[in-house]
Amino acid sequence: MASEGVEDGSGTLSISSVVKEIQGLKDKFKREDGESPSPFADLEKATVLQECRVFSDSKIVTESPRRCSQLITKLLHIVTQGDLMSSAEVTEVFFGVTKLFQSSDASLRRMVYFFIKEVAETCNPDDIIIVTSSLTKDMNSNEDLFRANSIRVLAKMIDATMLGAIERYVKQAIVDKNSMVSSSALVAGAHLIGGSPDVVRRWVNEVQEALHSPSEMVQFHALSLLYEIRQHDRLAISKMVAQLTRGTVSSPMATCLLIRYITTILRGYGPDMLASANGRAAYQFLELSLRHRSESVIYEAAKALISLPSAEERDLAPAVAVLQLFLSSPKSTLRLAAMRALSDVAIAKPAAIIKCNDDMESLIADSNRSIATFAITTLLKTGSEASIDRLMKQISSFMNEIADEFKIVVVTAIRELCLKYPLKHRVLVGFLANFLREEGGFEFKKAIVDAIVALICAIPETKESSLFHLCEFIEDCEFTALSTQILHLVGSLGPTTAAPARYIRFVYNRIILENAVVRAAAVAALTKFAAKLPALRASVSVLLRRSLRDEDDEVRDRATLALRLLGEDLKSILASPDEQREISQGAVSISPPRPANQLLLEPLPMPFFKLAQALEKFEMIGGHDESSQALTMSTLPIVEDARPAALVHVSSRPNSISVDGIVSELHKVPELTALGPVFRSTPPIDLTESETEYVVSYIKHVMLNHVVLEFMITNTIDEQVLLDACINLEATDDSGHYTVESSIRAPELRCGETSRSWLVLQHDASTEFTFAAQFVAELRFRAVDIDPGTGEIQGDQGGFPEEYPLEDVELCTPDFMSEARPLFHQGDEIASQVKIVDIDFRAMWEAMDASGEVLEKCVLQTRELESAVTNITACLGMRSKDREHAVDMVTKNVSSHSFHIVGTLVGSIKFLIRAQIQQSDEKAACLLKMAVRSPDAVVSRAVASCIK
Repeated sequence: MASEGVEDGSGTLSISSVVKEIQGLKDKFKREDGESPSPFADLEKATVLQECRVFSDSKIVTESPRRCSQLITKLLHIVTQGDLMSSAEVTEVFFGVTKLFQSSDASLRRMVYFFIKEVAETCNPDDIIIVTSSLTKDMNSNEDLFRANSIRVLAKMIDATMLGAIERYVKQAIVDKNSMVSSSALVAGAHLIGGSPDVVRRWVNEVQEALHSPSEMVQFHALSLLYEIRQHDRLAISKMVAQLTRGTVSSPMATCLLIRYITTILRGYGPDMLASANGRAAYQFLELSLRHRSESVIYEAAKALISLPSAEERDLAPAVAVLQLFLSSPKSTLRLAAMRALSDVAIAKPAAIIKCNDDMESLIADSNRSIATFAITTLLKTGSEASIDRLMKQISSFMNEIADEFKIVVVTAIRELCLKYPLKHRVLVGFLANFLREEGGFEFKKAIVDAIVALICAIPETKESSLFHLCEFIEDCEFTALSTQILHLVGSLGPTTAAPARYIRFVYNRIILENAVVRAAAVAALTKFAAKLPALRASVSVLLRRSLRDEDDEVRDRATLALRLLGEDLKSILASPDEQREISQGAVSISPPRPANQLLLEPLPMPFFKLAQALEKFEMIGGHDESSQALTMSTLPIVEDARPAALVHVSSRPNSISVDGIVSELHKVPELTALGPVFRSTPPIDLTESETEYVVSYIKHVMLNHVVLEFMITNTIDEQVLLDACINLEATDDSGHYTVESSIRAPELRCGETSRSWLVLQHDASTEFTFAAQFVAELRFRAVDIDPGTGEIQGDQGGFPEEYPLEDVELCTPDFMSEARPLFHQGDEIASQVKIVDIDFRAMWEAMDASGEVLEKCVLQTRELESAVTNITACLGMRSKDREHAVDMVTKNVSSHSFHIVGTLVGSIKFLIRAQIQQSDEKAACLLKMAVRSPDAVVSRAVASCIK
């Protein structure tokens, strides 16, 4: 056997000992590196400033430039760490730095330039002047390095007043033969044009000359500055671009910049970009750039062509062909850039890049996950129905290797693909469901749940399988928000499936195993099953009884309410054994079942927060009195949001109070409490300008048979006190729809005070559905002169009568309408938020008597559908947030839109509206077709007349 070592004078040297020695040296060096302190760890500002005094020693500056460079490095470290120097310290340092210009060492001079540029922005302008003369001297030196850097530093320091002194030198530097000096001067011009545009514009001839420089960097900087100089002159920009497209630019960077400018110009032409000679020449330049020697220019040209708004698929073919070649490039940057561009094309014109599908499929396994993600999402947009199965298999192995933010992008693409090919819903929904059970964060799981819910709304065939997948997911779901969201969906849609009983097990498991929030949602879902399915009511009631003794109040209350509404006798359920025997013998009567469907399934006529506000107002007007009306939904006062600004001029004074606060004040007036609940109230409307002597605004409170006008009156005159202020109204016609029943005056108003006056109008019962009226308004009061300083009355204490004209007071039909809102239709984006259609509009429409239907057709002077929907809902008195929902339903780039509205007229008279907006051929206006149904044709005509 061979020997393991080699014998020498010191003994045997084995392989293992050599390895151990090397490892020991490695650990030793690592410890030494780890233990060695940073040279900037314990720097003190005072010490460094003391050391910097050596800058005044010319011998050290000339003989030890490295030491001076190290001191400047320490100064920069102190400044960047936030340890600011005082004004005296800065002045001292700047004086010392000027001494360093004595050294001709290039490294030290560059450190000086760097220090001045970094510190000058935070220093006193007086200190900057200290080094300006030295920089100006360097700008005229024979060293190109000094000239270039001094120009850059001066551009960061000087202002418009100092620029005139060095302008001549900068202009000479722009056309300098040295490319570094020329680029520095051009970059300085780009910095200075913001503060001194007029001065920089005088350099245009020099900049144009620099544009023909053989240096690529100089061309790039010259083109950039030339565009900044002419950017406000569109004609000059067009001429410049037309001239440069003839081949005078050789720099790839400048060519990329020129392509971006060309793209901006072509977008300005709009759809007719190829109609003009300049537009065609620019487009041809982009196509020629696809054959440029530089890859960056080729990509920039391809990206410009695919981003043109009016480009057809045939126009995109050259650019797509170039990007397809980039997909097989060995450079990952080119592959990523090409995939990003093709992904953008796939959104608007997927057919244009179908020929790239084979190349994109090969990128699914790319080591760069960003490239792979773009490849998958693009393939999902361009793939055919036959390729879906193959894509899903490839994506399955890929999904586990990417982060959640990339997974969400893939999920969104799969949802869009399923909407495109609904027959493949089983494969795609199954794929999404599989990843619900995989590891992932909340946002990823929520994206999958929202996608499945959106598919349920858009493709009804997916309802059964999707609900089952979601039920399996909540068996092991760690996110409370998603569990409650799914339980709400199951409770709404589960009873309508072919086998609803299969979902009850999943819901009941949540009551046993989950936290209080999820248990409460499960109780609500079970209640809906029992209310909608009489055959399962007894079984579900047994399950709900378990929650009567739950430890959480919310769960117990929901279960108690559900069982009571389902007809269960809670006394017998919660009674002791002896009490149960008495109940069985008839000692205690069992209440008859309540109408569960009405209370458990139908939506509330208003949101919860508005219901709370309505209950508070009901109590304010005497809801606990024996003589008051019974508490029902019809007797509750309706709380309305602010009216649209398109209908009324709302007061913008800072001291305006909210509508709810004003209504609360209204109920405190004894003379007005007997009028009943307020149906709706408008926000304050100005009757005068805010700068007038007397500022008046008013609010309209609509009730069943009355309208209360509440006037806010402000006195702005120091020398007067107003007594018994009130508003007098005179109708502009003799229709007699309203009569003044009573008036409440404002007793006294001093300067700066605001007081209220009320006017009660009674509506004529013979004109039941005629609401519009106009009145001439006048402020009447007695004015008493006072001394502004002492407040003592001067002259007659009773004052003298005065009248002050106001703007007209108007009542319009939308004031008497409320709760108008658009309905969410199947397939709307809102469905992704798990909001189910709460009202069956078709059933309501068919149930309404057709004899009360009124048809209207009119032309709306607006181009956009979104604007048309906004105007219509505003005319109908819709709330702001509801109007936004209606606008959100308008799909872009379509020529028509249909929507439904449900509203209530004062007196709890419901009306329905079906409307369709169609753009005219010229798209200069929109045609509105509208059908209004209500119990009375007069009501329908009144509602239809609101659209003007």
